[in-house]
Amino acid sequence: MDHSADAQRTDLMNITRFVLNEQSKQPEARGDFTILLSHIVLGCKFVCSAVNKAGLAKLIGLAGETNVQGEEQKKLDVLSNDVFVKALVSSGRTCILVSEEDEEATFVEPSKRGKYIVVFDPLDGSSNIDCGVSIGTIFGIYLVKENGEPTIEDVLQPGKNMLAAGYCMYGSSCTFVLSTGTGVNGFTLDPSLGEFILTHPDIKVPKKGKIYSVNEGNAKNWDGPTTKYVENCKFPKDGSSPKSLRYVGSMVADVHRTFLYGGIFLYPADKKSPNGKLRVLYEVFPMSFLMEQAGGQAFTGKQRALDLVPTKLHERSPIFLGSYEDVEEIKALYAADQKLE
Repeated sequence: MDHSADAQRTDLMNITRFVLNEQSKQPEARGDFTILLSHIVLGCKFVCSAVNKAGLAKLIGLAGETNVQGEEQKKLDVLSNDVFVKALVSSGRTCILVSEEDEEATFVEPSKRGKYIVVFDPLDGSSNIDCGVSIGTIFGIYLVKENGEPTIEDVLQPGKNMLAAGYCMYGSSCTFVLSTGTGVNGFTLDPSLGEFILTHPDIKVPKKGKIYSVNEGNAKNWDGPTTKYVENCKFPKDGSSPKSLRYVGSMVADVHRTFLYGGIFLYPADKKSPNGKLRVLYEVFPMSFLMEQAGGQAFTGKQRALDLVPTKLHERSPIFLGSYEDVEEIKALYAADQKLE
């Protein structure tokens, strides 16, 4: 047995150690945020384990059937939602939770209440579960406004007010990507330790990429600038090589690839979905926050994504995010289009 190698494994930067290091840089920190984050991480580990068993679930009676106690077994997205709601409430650090799965916000009872608001999509891309494609959890954290009882108004803040955002991707490995407002770091779950280890320190998205990511099946309904941009990706007029198309259809997977390889991810508005498809609070804002922290940009077709002020919980917005220069191009096309109007 190689004891020296084992000793080496205990000197790894795991996510708890990383967050505690960050906490020590804030003299006024009391550890509340660290506790909240550890509960989110636990929820992600639980969901990761459940996702890994999803293919077996039908064989062993875990999904949508009734078990021996007569309890209905839950579908994975519903299960994930329950896991995160319970993990967040039990942290004692949250006051309002907004989930993609729940029509209304969850207000935490006063005895378990804290100062943070968490917005999350417990299982993004869940239609991909059955074919084994990467799916994930997306979350964002706000601070509640200090005056009295928490209300829905506390949630409807622009994305630039977020304290932290992240996602956990359940794929060939389980990857947790986090920003607390000072850059972006990626952690990978070591199953033998049950710990997330820092594997991608200080992620920076390349200034320009060779990949564009969009559902081209919607092309006939696109507006002028999006059509023109995708046309330029395929048939560049400056003699450069065309971009490659990569589209998983799972936002976490598509955006994760964009962080590492560069390029642009777009889900534009179209005639069918005039406000776009992705939800502002728990998809557009967290991913835009992360993208800006990694040196990229996020744009709605009208403005910087993080400046958007939502008016309802499940509001939608178009989104173009990725490498700085690639997003500049789409911004220029929208600006030119507005001049013509």
